[in-house]
Amino acid sequence: MIYIIFVPLVLLAILVYYFGTRNHDYWAKRNVKHDPPVFLFGNNFKGFFGQRSFAEVAIDLYNRFPNEKVVGYYRGSTPELYIRDPDIVRDILSNDFSYFYSRGVSRDPKVEPLMANLFHADGDLWKLMRQRLTPAFTSSRLKAMFPLVVRCAERLQDVTRAAAVRPGACDVYEFMARFTTEFIGACGFGVDTESLRNEDSNFRKIGRLMFHRPLPVIIKFLMWELFPSLRPYIHVYDRKLDASLFDFVKNIRDVRQCKPSGRHDFIDLLLELEVQGKIVGESIEHQNPDGTPVTVDMEMDLKMMAAQTFVFFAAGFETSSSATSYTLHQLAFHPELQLKIQLEIDEVLRKYDNKLCYDTVAEMTLLSMAFKEAMRMFPPGGVLKRMCVRPYTFPELGLRVDPGVYIVIPVAALQNDEKYFDNPREFRPERFSPEKVKKRHKYAYLPFGDGPRACIGPRLGEMQSLAGLAAVLQTCSVAPAATTQRVPQLDSRSNIVQACRGGLPLQLTVRGQ
Repeated sequence: MIYIIFVPLVLLAILVYYFGTRNHDYWAKRNVKHDPPVFLFGNNFKGFFGQRSFAEVAIDLYNRFPNEKVVGYYRGSTPELYIRDPDIVRDILSNDFSYFYSRGVSRDPKVEPLMANLFHADGDLWKLMRQRLTPAFTSSRLKAMFPLVVRCAERLQDVTRAAAVRPGACDVYEFMARFTTEFIGACGFGVDTESLRNEDSNFRKIGRLMFHRPLPVIIKFLMWELFPSLRPYIHVYDRKLDASLFDFVKNIRDVRQCKPSGRHDFIDLLLELEVQGKIVGESIEHQNPDGTPVTVDMEMDLKMMAAQTFVFFAAGFETSSSATSYTLHQLAFHPELQLKIQLEIDEVLRKYDNKLCYDTVAEMTLLSMAFKEAMRMFPPGGVLKRMCVRPYTFPELGLRVDPGVYIVIPVAALQNDEKYFDNPREFRPERFSPEKVKKRHKYAYLPFGDGPRACIGPRLGEMQSLAGLAAVLQTCSVAPAATTQRVPQLDSRSNIVQACRGGLPLQLTVRGQ
């Protein structure tokens, strides 16, 4: 009887041990430096339980292995390779993109429909959407959007001016998040979200749902990463988010009678694609016997439109609000530089009757350099992630990796390495003068990524960010408040996008007072 019970228990223990340690010799076999992994969690115990963000893990590895070009890591039993060399980064993102076209964050759209978006999609689905969505971000479309940007910027000025006359600190992250939300609603979807006037608007609630990671979501992420066999049954995001976005897109689609409205916004582009029928293109995953790409297609239906709306909102909202608020945070500690930027804004605006327009933002060079320097010090996307899709050997290292190995580019660490940026913790916008940019390794500064899977709308993000910053600084000055931390603490529960714990409180004053 004891034997009958004992044998299955032993077999179960062996099975659990094998499952919890499989692949844990992957980097040792390849002579890649790494920390010893532990049972089941690999090296990522703190990351799984929200005690250390993805960016914090990457920064720590980058700094602890200064003499290595690559460093190994285990996320559970999945091997990851962290890249410390910009030349290798270039090969992964651009030169050898066909080996690394997968972002490696895809989840099953049948389980989570919103994950069929441009950021999460892989392979042919990504390629078809990318080639058709790119026209949404041309210069002509950006110029056509700018009157809506101006309207949002004027509302931002009203809100910051009102906050400046009240006692106490203001969370500039929250202000810039509401501005970005209003901008995306107007320019992307043709709706007035009222986010600046109402901090609890429906759109602002959607934005919080996208990036808030409460304990239940952390646990579901943990289960999704550790137990691949359970993935078809795990819906990570709050289902309220699915319902909110599906209803939102359906309502706009019905109002526009399933056809473009002439607003030339993002929803119009999706409706144009729906009207055109199937999106057809060449596969990057499959080939015919003669070596030519297989022809593939997809439909732009309501679910697919909602998924693209999700990523348009998410990508534009969090990155821009984080970058602009951190710029203001740095300027608060550099009042002389802040004054120079304000005088530049005044001078440029005088040439255009004191009105913001597409051309005024393009002429604010010092503001632009400050914004880029803030993104260097605190890039919203702290890491870039890719997955190897076919066997690859790194030429510089003779290191061969297999399909399924994740590649992590520690953007925040690269951009704060004194090897590429002298005194990297100093805020020095002059680093982004044209002369200095030319001298620097292109792949040491990657706030928008690079290569075929780079951010699809960097010009749109920069345009609306500079407009928001110009609106605030034309009206108000910023200074540290009693609760302001010189170096803000990272939110350890944040994932790929970096966030500051507790916001960014600053003291606002109306200029001239």
